[in-house]
Amino acid sequence: MTNLPEATGFEHLTGHDQSFWHPMTHPADALANPARIFVKAEGVEITDNTGHTVLDAVGGLWNVNLGYSCEPVKKAISDQLQQMPYYSSFRGTTTAPVLELASSLKEWFAEDGMTRSFFTSGGSDSVETCLRLARQYHKVRGDKDRYKFIGLKKGYHGTHFGGASVNGNSNFRRNYEPLMPGTYHIPAPWTYRNPFNTTDPVEIAKLCAALLEEEIKFQGADTVAAFIMEPVLGAGGVIVPHETFMPMVREICDRHGVLLIADEVITAFGRTGSWSGSRHWGVKPDLMATAKAISNAYFPVGAVMINDKVAEAFESNKDAMGAIGHGYTYSGHPVGCAAAVATLAETKRLNVAANAAARGEELQSGLKALMAKHNKVGDARGVGLMGCLEMVADRESKSPLDKGSMEAVADAAYEDGVIVRTSGNNIIVSPPLIITSSDVQRILNALDTGLSTIKA
Repeated sequence: MTNLPEATGFEHLTGHDQSFWHPMTHPADALANPARIFVKAEGVEITDNTGHTVLDAVGGLWNVNLGYSCEPVKKAISDQLQQMPYYSSFRGTTTAPVLELASSLKEWFAEDGMTRSFFTSGGSDSVETCLRLARQYHKVRGDKDRYKFIGLKKGYHGTHFGGASVNGNSNFRRNYEPLMPGTYHIPAPWTYRNPFNTTDPVEIAKLCAALLEEEIKFQGADTVAAFIMEPVLGAGGVIVPHETFMPMVREICDRHGVLLIADEVITAFGRTGSWSGSRHWGVKPDLMATAKAISNAYFPVGAVMINDKVAEAFESNKDAMGAIGHGYTYSGHPVGCAAAVATLAETKRLNVAANAAARGEELQSGLKALMAKHNKVGDARGVGLMGCLEMVADRESKSPLDKGSMEAVADAAYEDGVIVRTSGNNIIVSPPLIITSSDVQRILNALDTGLSTIKA
């Protein structure tokens, strides 16, 4: 007997709506191709308006770590809405949830050396705040010529002008140029594609680190404010640096007085199998941008974490240069902070980092097996519950697989009960951190179904 989709009451809706523009989408494409409309979410599954239910292997957008049925977080939001739905945290006022979250985050990131928080509305806000604080830190200390930033090619740091400027992917830059002056890029430590004609990840890490130092010297170390990197490059295609890379970066930055900004918007709170991406590599950054999983995506929240070195420069300052002339109306939103406090407690209680590490081993092994089976998979890579299949027309040339084939893979996987994300010629999976071994197998089976649609 065939299982019919359940009635949702939203069957009449159409994805051809012209009344809004989708983020990260060409408006013409959105008009030509109807969007999927989701109307229900429970556990690790989402249901569209036709009643078709799929496992969410995208995890919302890297951020629904605890799944869609985390009652403690929902209750915290409801309770805070009843008690105090909003008040500002600008000068002279704050709320109890702000203080609770700051205390929780200080404890959470103590091993990373982070002792202060600055709250934002999301990841792009957090990156922008890191860039501003980095420049201001040097001005406070009298190094007023240190305004330049260096980042990684393929790195992604959000969509504000500062973040777009340090982004290392032209897709997020070209349509908005000219961007912020004083931003430079070096190659990412990417084993599959790099300019060094080598596949040795240790050698690639050394070469990229050497290029960082060379760029700092070329620009003049006394003009460089910070180097920014994701501990694992997410939107750029889940590029996992060799374990030696970030420690080398830390040493180079220290030697030249350059701050190290870790963009942990994706990697914080367990996704790599460690509680932060920096900790995964044994590194303590100076500034850390976080968001996404901090509230399990139930409320827009971000936090910039700040170490003692940076904090002391501001807190000991005696003139106007140390004043924080930056903030957002919703910085420290009490409902968002209450959601984040509950999320951190539940994240720790469930020890999702350990589950991400264990399920991540199963996922990474399965992705490698799919690469061995399907010759259009050029590379399978990832760490923890961050995974990527890079699709190619042929392995020798590494030319990207065409858009139509990529869409066919994703569509077939969806029909088989799993939603995955395609970005260029990458298939990215980033499921909730509460998934089970059977969920991992379900993802791999659906990918296998999708990959089987490609003609050899």
